[in-house]
Amino acid sequence: MAYWQSADDPRGFMHDFAEIWRSADKVVYSRALDAVSTPRTRLERDFEPDAVRRLKVGSERDVGIGGAELAAEAIRAGLVDEYHLFLGPVTVGAGKPALPPGLGLELLDQRRFRSGVVHLHYRAAA
Repeated sequence: MAYWQSADDPRGFMHDFAEIWRSADKVVYSRALDAVSTPRTRLERDFEPDAVRRLKVGSERDVGIGGAELAAEAIRAGLVDEYHLFLGPVTVGAGKPALPPGLGLELLDQRRFRSGVVHLHYRAAA
């Protein structure tokens, strides 16, 4: 994700995302990295659901989680309220599932982009 630190794409949505990314405080969970390379970023060795729960309560903004394994841990811990999936028209053999099995989801919104990407917005079912 360090790409976004210096990204200078003039297209509106790319520029907007880069600005949001640069202004956000970030936590990287890794046992392999020795250090992080971008400002406003801290390194944590282990995912601790209670620490993330405290972060959610104390944050004035939404908290985002990226990566299939990390997201699955957060989902299992009951930390995810809403899901935003951006699906691109790319075929790639096998891979990790985007979501763990057995989730109850309620579709809140969907949007199709000219590029073929589809945005799906879900809420965790009660």
